[in-house]
Amino acid sequence: MDGTMGLRGLLCMYVVPLLALQAMPAQGSPTDRPKGSEAVDGVIIRNLKVNCKVTSRFAHCVITSQVVNSADEAKEVAFDVEIPKTAFISDFAITADGQAFVGDIKDKVTAWKQYRKAAISGENAGLVRASGRTMEQFSINLIVGPRSKATFRLTYEEVLKRKLTQYDLVIKVKPKQLVDHFEIDVDIFEPQGISKLDAQASFLPKQLATQIIKKSFSGKKGHVLFRPTVGQQQSCPTCSTSLLNGDFRVTYDVNRDKPCDLLVTNNHFAHFFAPQNLTNLNKNLVFVIDISTSMQGQKVQQTKEALLKILGDMRPGDYFDLVLFGSGVQSWKGSLVPASAANLQAARDFVQRFTLEGSTNLNGGLLQGIEILNKAQGSLPEVSNHASILIMLTDGEPTEGVTDRSQILKNVRNAIRGKFPLYNLGFGQNVDFNFLEVMSMENNGRAQRIYEDHDATQQLQGFYDQVATPLLVDVELQYPQDAVSALTQHRHKQYYEGSEIVVAGRVADHKLSSFKADVQAHGEGQEFKTTCLVDEEEMKKLLQERGHMLENHIKRLWAYLTIQELLAKRMKLEGEEKANLTAKALQMSLAYQFVTPLTSMTIRGMEDKDGLKPIIDKPPEDSQPLEMLGHRKTFMLSASQPSPTRPSSNVMQLPSQVTGVDTDPHFIIHVPQKEDTLCFNINEEPGVVLSLVQDPDTGFSVNGQLIGNNARSPGQHEGTYFGRLGIANPATGFQLEVTPQNIMLNPRSGGPVFSWRDQALLRQDEVVVAINRKKSLVVSVEDRGTFEVVLHRVWKGSHQDFLGFYVLDSHQMSRRTHGLLGQFFHPFDYKVSDLHPGSDPTKTDATMVVKNHRLTVTRGSQKDYSKDPRHGAEVTCWFVHNNGAGLIDGIHTDYIVPDIF
Repeated sequence: MDGTMGLRGLLCMYVVPLLALQAMPAQGSPTDRPKGSEAVDGVIIRNLKVNCKVTSRFAHCVITSQVVNSADEAKEVAFDVEIPKTAFISDFAITADGQAFVGDIKDKVTAWKQYRKAAISGENAGLVRASGRTMEQFSINLIVGPRSKATFRLTYEEVLKRKLTQYDLVIKVKPKQLVDHFEIDVDIFEPQGISKLDAQASFLPKQLATQIIKKSFSGKKGHVLFRPTVGQQQSCPTCSTSLLNGDFRVTYDVNRDKPCDLLVTNNHFAHFFAPQNLTNLNKNLVFVIDISTSMQGQKVQQTKEALLKILGDMRPGDYFDLVLFGSGVQSWKGSLVPASAANLQAARDFVQRFTLEGSTNLNGGLLQGIEILNKAQGSLPEVSNHASILIMLTDGEPTEGVTDRSQILKNVRNAIRGKFPLYNLGFGQNVDFNFLEVMSMENNGRAQRIYEDHDATQQLQGFYDQVATPLLVDVELQYPQDAVSALTQHRHKQYYEGSEIVVAGRVADHKLSSFKADVQAHGEGQEFKTTCLVDEEEMKKLLQERGHMLENHIKRLWAYLTIQELLAKRMKLEGEEKANLTAKALQMSLAYQFVTPLTSMTIRGMEDKDGLKPIIDKPPEDSQPLEMLGHRKTFMLSASQPSPTRPSSNVMQLPSQVTGVDTDPHFIIHVPQKEDTLCFNINEEPGVVLSLVQDPDTGFSVNGQLIGNNARSPGQHEGTYFGRLGIANPATGFQLEVTPQNIMLNPRSGGPVFSWRDQALLRQDEVVVAINRKKSLVVSVEDRGTFEVVLHRVWKGSHQDFLGFYVLDSHQMSRRTHGLLGQFFHPFDYKVSDLHPGSDPTKTDATMVVKNHRLTVTRGSQKDYSKDPRHGAEVTCWFVHNNGAGLIDGIHTDYIVPDIF
C-alpha cells in the first residue's frame, strides 16, 4: 500500500459480534506512544470520550475517538459503538491528516438511487445494524496509513423515558484494549430539580466502582464522571487486557413537588406530567396466553414461572381471569373473579397444570379475553371503576380460526372500542412483531418483544411491573386551542405509577404569556383535575443558566417525539393517508437532521473504486445480521472530489426462470406461465429437516436439514441455512447425501465418499450426478427432473459453510409432487394488484390473491446462485411474509420430516 496516500478506508459489515466503543484523538505527534497503553498490532487507541448532556430528559451524546497507527505499515482500525435503538444518529465525521469527512443526511430514496449499485448488488452498504435487545451497532473499519492517526465523532440523540420511577441512560463500553485517556462524562440539567442520581458499571467490582465513578447532584444539576487510569482498566495487575466490557448505566429522577412541569421557550413547549401521592386504582386484568405446541420447552416453563410470580403480586381489590389459546380456546373461569387467597391459589394450580395443544387461534383467544372484560364492565358494578387491562402473549402467528391479519385487527378493534388498553408480548423471533405493534397501537397499548433467553421470566415480570399499578384512567392534557399547534399525543388511556406522560408542541408568539395546561382524568373514587402554569420568572432563570442549550433541546425534544409518533402511526395506515404521514415525518427528519427509517446519511469524500459511498441507515426492528457471502467493500478517504458513480455492471435481472432455496433460507419460486417470481423465507430451528420435493408416484424426494449461525451475537436472530441434503430415488435404491464437506453416494450401505475438490461424473441406473469442482453438483433423474446443489464457502468466523438447492427442470414430475418447492412445479393462478408504497419507502407493497387468500406482499429481491455460484444474480420478486403463509399449502410446520431420507 502506498503510504503517501495518508489514509484509506475499509468499510466492513462483520457478522462477528463487535460490541465496542472505540478510539478518540489527543494532541501531539501521531508517533507519540501514550504512557501505559499498549499497541495492539501497532494500533493504539489514544483516547476515547463519551460526552452526554441531558436537558429536560433530552439526551445529546457525542462519542469521540482517536486511533493511532504507530507502525511503519498500514493497519486496519475499527470504530465500533452501540447506541440505543430508540436514539437517532444526527452527525458523524472522520478527521484524517487535517481533512474532515462528514455525513450528509438525505431522504433514503435519493440516497439509495444515487448509489444504486450498492442498493441492488446484494451487499448492504449500511453501517448500522441491530445488536442485542435494546441497542444498535455502528461499525466502520479503516486502513490507517503508516504512522498516521484518525479521529471519529458520532452524535446521537434520544428522549429518556421514565420507567419504574427513574430515567436510564445506558452507554455500552468495550474498547478491546487499554486506553490512556478514557472518559465518560454525563452532565444533567433538570429544571424540576434532581431527587436522586446513581451510576453503575456492570463490568467493575463494586469496591473499584465506588472509588472511580464520581457522581454528584445539587438542585437542578447532576454530574457523573468515569475516568479510569490505565491501571484501573486492567483485568489484573500484570494483564494487558481490559476490564471495560459491559454497560455503564446512569439513573436519576426529578423532584415531584408539583403534579406537572411546563417549560416554554423558543415558541415550543414541553409538558411533563407525573403526579405523586395518588391512590392506586384496582384493576381488571385478563391474561391471554398462547399454548400452541411451538411454546414447548423452556418458553412454556418460563411463562408459567412469570404467571405464578404475577399472581403472587396481585392486590386484594383486583379482579382477574386467564384465557389459553391453541387450536381451541379455553378460559380458567370465563368471567372476572376477585384476587382472593383461594382464587389465587386455584389460579396457580391451573397454571401449573395446563398443557400445550395444536396450532394458534390468536383471534379466538383475544376475543374471549375482550368479552370477559366487556361483560364485567356491564354486569359487575363493583368493577366498573377499575382500570381494565388485557395482556396477550404469543410466540407465533395466527394459524387456526381467523388467520387474515387485517380481519383480526378489525375484530379486536371493534370488540375493544377504545375502552381499555391491549398489551401484546411477542415471545421469540418467529412472531410477526409489526402485526402485534399495530394491534396494540390501535387499542391504546404497546407491544414488547420477549427474548428467548435464560431471563425471559424476568422480562415478563418486568413488563408487568410497569403496568401493575394504574393511578389514573382516561387522561387528557388540554391546551388553549388558539395558542398551540403540532401537539404530540396528549390523550392516554391510563397513567401508571413510576411512569411519566410527556407532551410537546408549538406555541404562538402572542400567547406565550398566557399559556397553560389543564389535565383531566379519572382517579380512585374521584375526578382528577389540575392546571399547570408557566413560571415566567423561573423560565428566565433557566435560560440564564442553560441558555441556547435549553432552547435547542426543547425544540429537538418536540421534533423527536413528533417523528417517533408519525412513524408509529404510519404503520397502521394505507394509501394516501400513509403517504401524507410519511412525507411529514420525512420533512421533519431532514429539517432536524435525524437518521430515521426514512432518511440515510452518506459520508462525503469516502468512496470505493466504483465511486460508491457508505450509507448510514436506521435498521428496522426485526433486522437480521448481514451475511458475508461476497467481498468486503473498500472506500477511499481523500481530499479530492468524489469520482462520479459508474454504471453498475451487476444490474437488476429480469425475473428468473428458476425455482430454488438458498441462504437463510430464502425460497425463490418461478411459477410456470407467469412473469413474476415469488419468494418467501422459512424461519425454523437448527436441526429441523424440511421436505423440499416429494413425488408420491415415484417416491423421489429431496429433504434438507438446517444448520445455525455459530457466530451470531447474543440476542440476534439465529440465521439458519441448509447444511445437509438428502436426495433419494427408492425405485433404484439411489441415495445421495450432500454436506458442505462431502458428497456420499448410498451412505447407509457404505457407498463411496467424494470431496468437493473432486471433478466427477457418476451414474446409477437412471440417475446421473455431475460434481463441478468446488462449486456445485447436478443431479439428473432420467425423463423427470434436473436439480442443482450449490456450495457456499463463507468468510471465516461469519457462519458455517452451507448449501443452496435449485430446480433446473421439473416439467416431467408428476402433478402430485409436493414439498416446499415441489408444490410449485405446475401452474397455479394468482393476481397482484393495488401497488402502493410500503412501510419501507424504497419498496412497493401490493395485494396478492392466491389460493383463496388475500395477502400483502412486498417487492424485493433475492440472489439466484444457480448460474453463478460465487456471485449470484439479483432476482426481483414479490415477497410473501410470515413463512409463506397463504402461498404454501397448509403451514410451514407441515413440511417438517424426521430425517433427510
